Amino acid sequence: MRGYMAATWLKMWKLNADELKSKAITWRTEHAIQRIERPSRLDRARKLGYKAKQGIILVRARVGRGGMRKQRPVSGRRPKHLGVVHIKQGISMQRVAERRVLESFPNMESLGSYYLHKDGRYFWYEVILADPYHPSISHDKEMRRRLKAFAKINR
Repeated sequence: MRGYMAATWLKMWKLNADELKSKAITWRTEHAIQRIERPSRLDRARKLGYKAKQGIILVRARVGRGGMRKQRPVSGRRPKHLGVVHIKQGISMQRVAERRVLESFPNMESLGSYYLHKDGRYFWYEVILADPYHPSISHDKEMRRRLKAFAKINR
């Protein structure tokens, strides 16, 4: 059985809840990379290693939908050889969001990220970052282990 928080988020996504729509309206007015105080999905954040302690921050990232297709060539050629139709994006939007966040916070390491919402224009993800040199992180065995494991997966 899923937790109540996870079930609530699943229900909101399925029903396209008004609460989620109003949150998306406020998120659209914010910056594309916005640091936040608390996770929106606490259950998911804890699974990825979030703890409410110094040295760990949360960032909400907004990524535009679409626009990752290859442009049609200007010069003439037969349609079969345009090379536009079967070209797809190489990496997921979630990885794009993580990369952009890590570029904005170069001293931090990513613990993971999770999906929040999407509308007609954007995807939103929350990324959990940890400062590996912060004393509360560097002295915590579990956090050190998580950072090493995530670094191996993503590199």
